[in-house]
Amino acid sequence: MFPGLPGLAVLGGTGAEAVARLGRTRLRVELARAHLLYGEWLRRRRRRNDARVQLGAAHAMLTDMGAAAFAARAGRELRAVGGSTHKSAARAADACLTAREAQIAGMARDGLTNPEIGTRLFIGARTVQYHLRKVFAKLGVTSRSQLAGVLPEPASRP
Repeated sequence: MFPGLPGLAVLGGTGAEAVARLGRTRLRVELARAHLLYGEWLRRRRRRNDARVQLGAAHAMLTDMGAAAFAARAGRELRAVGGSTHKSAARAADACLTAREAQIAGMARDGLTNPEIGTRLFIGARTVQYHLRKVFAKLGVTSRSQLAGVLPEPASRP
């Protein structure tokens, strides 16, 4: 039981059991909160490695759900145990691509080659390569195929 964690007490057993039970359901918000509470409990028991796993899962789930306050709380706890809150999708949302980098990245995502992009933008293929190298570093990707997963979809034109 968790005397200091009433949120998990209703499930009975340990935090690991609560996470396991909720993992078999469709209650994603409750599962994410269970990861958070269990991770906080582990951190206070100085079990940093175990806490890092639970808090990382909680942070990822809560961020994906858009639960900003809980995600921030999980992020603070995760950083307290030496974890990182970065992932490539989060980097993509926060990356500051220049207008030209965004334009070239979008064309590369759509399958154009460097010479094709260069022809459309009236620049050389090596200049395209230079911009793509900067885009890859900013977004934390290593190939063109990964661009589709981190760049927003193009707006459809009427």
